[in-house]
Amino acid sequence: MSNKNKTSNFNRITIGLASPESILQDSRGEVLKPETINYRTHKPERDGLFCEKIFGPVKDYECACGKYKRIRYKGIVCDRCGVEVTEKKVRRERIGHINLVVPVAHIWYFRSLPNKIGYLLGLPSKKLDMIIYYERYVVIQPGIAKKADGSDFEDKEFLTEEEYLDILDTLPAENQYLDDSDPNKFVAKMGAEAVEELLRRIELDASSFDLRHKAHNESSKQR
Repeated sequence: MSNKNKTSNFNRITIGLASPESILQDSRGEVLKPETINYRTHKPERDGLFCEKIFGPVKDYECACGKYKRIRYKGIVCDRCGVEVTEKKVRRERIGHINLVVPVAHIWYFRSLPNKIGYLLGLPSKKLDMIIYYERYVVIQPGIAKKADGSDFEDKEFLTEEEYLDILDTLPAENQYLDDSDPNKFVAKMGAEAVEELLRRIELDASSFDLRHKAHNESSKQR
């Protein structure tokens, strides 16, 4: 009996997102273009979403340019087109990667119930959507910025683009050149970049201690 027909017993399976490091480790190359198939040649576009160099050939044992054909060249990487001569079924297994200019928020973490990102940041789903979809700026660090009435801004306060620009006009020009870690700098962002920054500023050890303390000392009604 071959090992392929044997099954292993297991109690559970866990599915999660691959880390950036594991994606790069398994990736066969970077996708640089949004194109898929060339409308004239009907072949995958080089560096595109179906690129043969990244994902493998579309024909068994034949490189993209046709220099190497048939099984006797198995395993050779064409010096002309860069495609490995192998079976086309590898296209179902190989992965590529895309380097993003800015971070993005994965829908699993802000659309699921409970809303995991919103729960960590103490924000309702609607407000979190306003940040992620670039509808509002969120104050990450008030710094020396003041409101029109002289009061201070609060952490996670929401601003329209007009309000954000008005605040920048009231601040010294050098304020924006300070490091983000400088407590005097006014920092407000939008999009997943803002969410990432807010998450990075969470004191995980302190939050973990606080939650464990509440779980141990409070009843379910109090929680």
